[in-house]
Amino acid sequence: MKIICIGRNYVNHIEELNNERPDEPVIFMKPDTAILPKKTPFTIPEFSNDVHHEIEVLVKICKVGKYIDTKFAHKYYDEVGLGIDFTARDVQAKLKEKGLPWEKAKAFDGSAVISEFLPKKDFISVENITFELQKNGTTAQKGNTSHMLWKIDEIVSYVSQYFTLKKGDIIFTGTPEGVAKVSPNDVLEGFIENKQLLRLHIK
Repeated sequence: MKIICIGRNYVNHIEELNNERPDEPVIFMKPDTAILPKKTPFTIPEFSNDVHHEIEVLVKICKVGKYIDTKFAHKYYDEVGLGIDFTARDVQAKLKEKGLPWEKAKAFDGSAVISEFLPKKDFISVENITFELQKNGTTAQKGNTSHMLWKIDEIVSYVSQYFTLKKGDIIFTGTPEGVAKVSPNDVLEGFIENKQLLRLHIK
């Protein structure tokens, strides 16, 4: 399976990192080794002193698709979940300065936290899903999919122009503002429509 991630998909997050607003979706990928095993704490890697949490809504692909038209994209995923894209911000900054790929900062082991998935039919609309990350009991990030620059169906269609989507592939759809450094002993909790799907300890 593939983990396909969309960057810079919320305006306020683009602004908080002083990034340029993109003309089309920014895509990067994580290997399956990036998935943090269930019930395992996240250990801050030795190569970074500034790992940030990025909470995101996820969709899971349910059938093979290539060159998917946006109007048919909804047929290619049937589950919605929550994830954390851990980012070594200090490493990423150095790579960006040199115009190099982000993989070392974004795709390292354990950098993708993936919740259980909920049936898409549980939601009135995937274009109006509220989600939140709490750190040590306080809201750190809160977003709604209505604020995306590119909606989920547009993302599925766009990604499929470049990569064949297969059953089980997971798309991280972007993070809202509020990304911040994690520290040992932090507890992160993720909610989607006030339903807790994630709880994670930081080591």
